[in-house]
Amino acid sequence: MQSFTRLILANFFLSCFFSLLNLPTSLDLSILAFPLSVLFTLLVGYFSYRRLIKRNEFSLLPAITRMFQYEPFVFIAAFVIRRSGAFGLPFAIDLIGCLTWLALVGLTFVILHKMGGGRLAVINSEWAAYVDGLRKPPFSGSTTLKRLGIELLEWVDALVQAVFTIILLNIFLFQLYEIPSESMVPTFLIKDRVAVFKTLAGPKFPLSEVGLPYLQKYRRGDIVVFRNPHYGDDRKGEVKTFMSQFLYMLTLTFVKTNTDENGELKADPLVKRIVGEPGEQLMLMDGKLYARTKDNPSFQVVDSDSDWAAWDLNVLPSGVKGRVQWLPMSEAEMSNTLSVEQKRRSLDLVAVKAECDALALEFKNYCRSTDVAGEGKLAFSSVFTDYDRYEYHFFRDIYDNTLKILDSPAPAEWFQAFMTSWASGLGNLAGYSEADAADSSSLVGGNLYDDARFRLNLMIKLCAGRLIVKVASIVSDGGTAATVRADPIVKGELEQAESLNNYVVHMDQRNMGPFPQGDGNYIPDGCYFMVGDNRYNSLDMRHSYELRLTPICLKDDYALCYYSNLEPQYVSYRRILGKASLRFWPISRFGKVR
Repeated sequence: MQSFTRLILANFFLSCFFSLLNLPTSLDLSILAFPLSVLFTLLVGYFSYRRLIKRNEFSLLPAITRMFQYEPFVFIAAFVIRRSGAFGLPFAIDLIGCLTWLALVGLTFVILHKMGGGRLAVINSEWAAYVDGLRKPPFSGSTTLKRLGIELLEWVDALVQAVFTIILLNIFLFQLYEIPSESMVPTFLIKDRVAVFKTLAGPKFPLSEVGLPYLQKYRRGDIVVFRNPHYGDDRKGEVKTFMSQFLYMLTLTFVKTNTDENGELKADPLVKRIVGEPGEQLMLMDGKLYARTKDNPSFQVVDSDSDWAAWDLNVLPSGVKGRVQWLPMSEAEMSNTLSVEQKRRSLDLVAVKAECDALALEFKNYCRSTDVAGEGKLAFSSVFTDYDRYEYHFFRDIYDNTLKILDSPAPAEWFQAFMTSWASGLGNLAGYSEADAADSSSLVGGNLYDDARFRLNLMIKLCAGRLIVKVASIVSDGGTAATVRADPIVKGELEQAESLNNYVVHMDQRNMGPFPQGDGNYIPDGCYFMVGDNRYNSLDMRHSYELRLTPICLKDDYALCYYSNLEPQYVSYRRILGKASLRFWPISRFGKVR
């Protein structure tokens, strides 16, 4: 009995110390932690010591047992609430709080063990009869309504304890995830369930930096679960995430409250594949991943990426393809992509310059104005707004846009600048060609990505120039918009424009410039770059969540624009929750993930 009494007193004083660690320092949500922990401490202390030990009221044993079962959960809730305010706590206080909580958990298990089954009689011989009474049939002597009430409370109690237990297991041991999107097809399909083991990934106590040491090592090809960096890691958001996870489990996964500022459910956490490691600079071009390092400064193809990257879902086995809800690229669109890239690679800059000069010269024949351009009259914005500069709008409204050029102060000079200004500063155009090397002096900009954007801009510009000249010739002969739409040459060029537009729409999923930007910049130690296997249907670390009107070529002041969300970022290991190691559902797809 004395040893049991010492355990109860130790638990009480340790709980008091834990409560003192929750003293509030600001008037916000965190103020609730102190009264919660104090009230629970007094409640447990009063009933376990005063009523059970001193007064020997062993009929309270079931209630007291429940209190000790809930103690770890109540105190971890107080721990989280205390750190949910505007200001955090020093690491030392967090560390002491975590160690105290662990000590309380250990004491609780010991106390519950001693209070279990026949061991009660060892503590106090007077409790032996009560122990025998525990073996009576459940609900004996109770009314039907009372039995239903007790059973309902038992179910609620079991549910709440299970939720808290699962949350603790999720934090430190492993977590089960349901795949919500098709960004990892064919590796994962929607509704696939995967297990993520977290112990080696250095899991932390909620809203603190205290936790297990980081022991996990990641390599290219590993599939990881990580906190979405697009949402940041502010304290308020972390509290909301923790509480929404609790409510999600408490409601048997029916209620989801982890939303962003627009009320949309957060895509958090994410499941993606590591394709970039510390010390690398990456580039994605025409569906091939390139990497270079300080020791190997030339971009080289990462051959292993082709084992995971899914560019054309049309070639998937029928059993997998039949379960894919959306194919982002049809066979025709994929064929168009490859065709545009082949034409871009074979583009002859000397021939392009000659045709641009010829189009500019021909356009002069249709100009009504002979004004000489003054200051500001040659800028792109002197004729077109940003709305017009969007390449889709530019081609869609080609008749009206041609009239805008013809009605501008110096149409011939403006059009000549539009068609030929790209060549200034390039020197010998015959020396530029897409060679086998991914970075060389024969590439405009010095790398494949910049060179490809430059060439794609010329393909679009040639198509626009041919259309403008043709429309101008029709207008000069008295033709109307209807005449323009019916012209076979215009129709043919608009079909080419549509082909180019279809490529541009998907361009940021297929290509990415050198990242991190700048010579000598590499992914820092402890950081990684992740993307989805389904490259055309993955909003990942290549992209931001906002579209920006961006010139197709930054080296051309007269380039048309497209809407881009390309904004790559790497992810610190601190945000990685663990590796997705096992797909356990559906049974037909059970197995280790690769």
